[in-house]
Amino acid sequence: MADVHSQYRETQIMTASQGKLVVLLYEGTIRFIDNALAALKEKKLDAVNNNLLRAQDIVTELALSINFDAGDLASKMYNLYMYFNRRLVEANIRKDKEPILEVRGMLVSLLDAWKQVADKTPAGKPAGASGGFNVSG
Repeated sequence: MADVHSQYRETQIMTASQGKLVVLLYEGTIRFIDNALAALKEKKLDAVNNNLLRAQDIVTELALSINFDAGDLASKMYNLYMYFNRRLVEANIRKDKEPILEVRGMLVSLLDAWKQVADKTPAGKPAGASGGFNVSG
């Protein structure tokens, strides 16, 4: 069953528009953050660490995918992603939920904005068709 789920997820990602792919990445980041918060509550520190590292990996990927030709917003988003990573590192070191909650709240707000963008973007060429994607905002 896990193999079928994995294949479905891979197909979903490979056929997603760039906006939808960003939405999926945000949702994954929030899911890992939620898992870290649950593990923190249960004092499962290894699980906290692993989930925060996975969230950081996605945020780093988002930052590295920014199209800086898109202007000032791109630089602001890069700086915001780097701030998210710093706060998640800090939370992981201290096993402190406050920075995690802060980042989660901002990600949820951004996710709502990205969902609106993805809903208005025509299906067009899937993100995987060009060998990658650019996050310009």
